[in-house]
Amino acid sequence: MIHLQQDSDGFIRMKRHFPANTPVTVTFSDGSQEEFKGSRLNEIYDEALAVYRAQNQLDAKGFSRGPTKKVQAGIEFVAVRPGMGR
Repeated sequence: MIHLQQDSDGFIRMKRHFPANTPVTVTFSDGSQEEFKGSRLNEIYDEALAVYRAQNQLDAKGFSRGPTKKVQAGIEFVAVRPGMGR
């Protein structure tokens, strides 16, 4: 069992995928709790990563094909809200 706490901005800290069948409990900023399967949180993480890469003009692997400059290659925080576990 993994337990995560949502911050006041609506995000949880998630640097990597969780095991698919592991139950993950998220405590939201309003005090309510919801249990997610690891596979569902992994889907939410992948969606957030795709949005991040699109907004920063990165390809599917996270590489910039534009002019050379330092770009953060990943994300660390994922937005969640009650009801996303279904």
